[in-house]
Amino acid sequence: MSDIEQDPVYTLSQGSIPLLVSIPHMGTEIPPDIAASMTPVASHYDDTDWHLDRLYSFVRDMGASVLQPRYSRYVIDLNRPPDGANLYPGQDTTGLLPVDTFDKEALYPDGRLPDEAEQQRRLGLYWKPYHAAIAAELARLRREHGRVLLWEAHSIRSRVPRFFEGRLPDFNFGTARDASTPPGLGQALADLVERDGRYTAVANGRFTGGYITRHYGQPAEGVYAVQLEQSQITYMQESRPYPYLPELADPAAVVVRQAVELAMEWLNKA
Repeated sequence: MSDIEQDPVYTLSQGSIPLLVSIPHMGTEIPPDIAASMTPVASHYDDTDWHLDRLYSFVRDMGASVLQPRYSRYVIDLNRPPDGANLYPGQDTTGLLPVDTFDKEALYPDGRLPDEAEQQRRLGLYWKPYHAAIAAELARLRREHGRVLLWEAHSIRSRVPRFFEGRLPDFNFGTARDASTPPGLGQALADLVERDGRYTAVANGRFTGGYITRHYGQPAEGVYAVQLEQSQITYMQESRPYPYLPELADPAAVVVRQAVELAMEWLNKA
């Protein structure tokens, strides 16, 4: 039985094994004061990592800790560095405080973009508490187990021309180019998926891991970090109202679980 911490900006379910699953982009709320400053586009939450709590429901049975935010990435992006630096230099991406959607639809009316003071306010209210929770839970699990796996659960539409050409592979594993895990784990995960035969996979391709993976993944200190950017076409409808499709999701969740278990095997052998 896990302990549940209900913070105003996140929910943390504390588990008993050295695994923390972070789902930073599944929040679907915008505080009223912020929503009042935004365009109607924001109310659709189109760029949410939909249903990942359901897809990853198996990790609670495993005894994992699970951290998820209340608020949308449109409020502030929890997987971006606090200084707003581009994680993929030379490539288009949305920032710490997004001003448009993945389809380049404006989130704010002309002339009403949030200023620096507002960005700092949101960092303090929403970004810092989530990261404090990550750091504290990783520290707790390390004290209890000696090492810990941080699994960053993400999803994205299979086709987003702004970020990549054509259709994205189904499973995109990021290990900061082997810096956030022992060398070879990312490729081992991709190989596992490919062997299943139903899905495509890549390691450290277009998505090598965001800020959370890069910042917290410190193998020398006993913290492994893996990001899985999963194509939403594998488990849901990619257009509004974005329903979960169990006939797709059930087999995909089996493969996700196998990947998580493989990463845990690597951790336990360390």
